[in-house]
Amino acid sequence: MLKIYLSGEVHSDWRERIIDQIKAENLAVSVLCPVTNHEASDGVGEQILGAEDTAFWRDHKSAKINGIRTRLLINQADVVVVKFGEKYRQWNAAFDVGYATAMGKSIIVIHPKEFTHALKEIDAVAHAVTESENNVTELLKYIIQ
Repeated sequence: MLKIYLSGEVHSDWRERIIDQIKAENLAVSVLCPVTNHEASDGVGEQILGAEDTAFWRDHKSAKINGIRTRLLINQADVVVVKFGEKYRQWNAAFDVGYATAMGKSIIVIHPKEFTHALKEIDAVAHAVTESENNVTELLKYIIQ
């Protein structure tokens, strides 16, 4: 079974669409995902380790805990799929690409055409770059068949 990690923007249902397509195609693909609930992700440090006086330390605690999860899941994945969405800049997604590259993982990047110049270094290390989640399922199908 191929394991994929879906990294990137959390403001749309792109992960669910890919998961639905994988199920519809009956592909032997297992999907790993980050915590996509902002409140849960941003507040995990305080929730588990206690309150902080400043936003910096609150974010710092949560980022470190989320980093444990991200590193673990990327290490488990065969392919890392990273979506850069239009609403916010996904600095964490760029970091995930760097980490996945360092770990020798295969990378598929999704982003709008307008981001091509801004993401040229990301695209240069990716094994495939697409503008559509639909292409991801087709790529997975080709890889595992």
